[in-house]
Amino acid sequence: MVEVVTRATVPAQMRRYAASGLEGYREVVHEGIEDFDMPAPADVRRAAEALRMLADPTRLSILWALMQGETSVACLAELSGTSPTAVSQHLSKLRLAGLVTNRREGTFIFYGLADQHIGELVRQALSHADHSAGRGGGHAAPADRLPATS
Repeated sequence: MVEVVTRATVPAQMRRYAASGLEGYREVVHEGIEDFDMPAPADVRRAAEALRMLADPTRLSILWALMQGETSVACLAELSGTSPTAVSQHLSKLRLAGLVTNRREGTFIFYGLADQHIGELVRQALSHADHSAGRGGGHAAPADRLPATS
């Protein structure tokens, strides 16, 4: 069902700013903020893609396991509670998105996090989930439950 936007459904303040034009809105709101800056659209798209890759419970489990250090598909499958085939598919997507790397050692392939920022994203997401569920007390993640990233 498509929601129809009418004058009655748009708040009066938004109607005022819309009537004055978008440029007027930007100047009025952001003009007095010193050093106000917005990220480049390409950076926003890359960040959104990385966050989209995190929006899957299996991928979060895989990335959490990789925060402990590099490991194989079989180990990741056991840790995440899914099949090696599913883990391989998730790792392929994560690798294409630049979130994980791999290295070959003989016939084995080991996966690891691409950089510490990925681990921090995972840590923050899980810390937020703990906080939202009423666990963890403060805003910081409990140090005894979240591993350090290297």
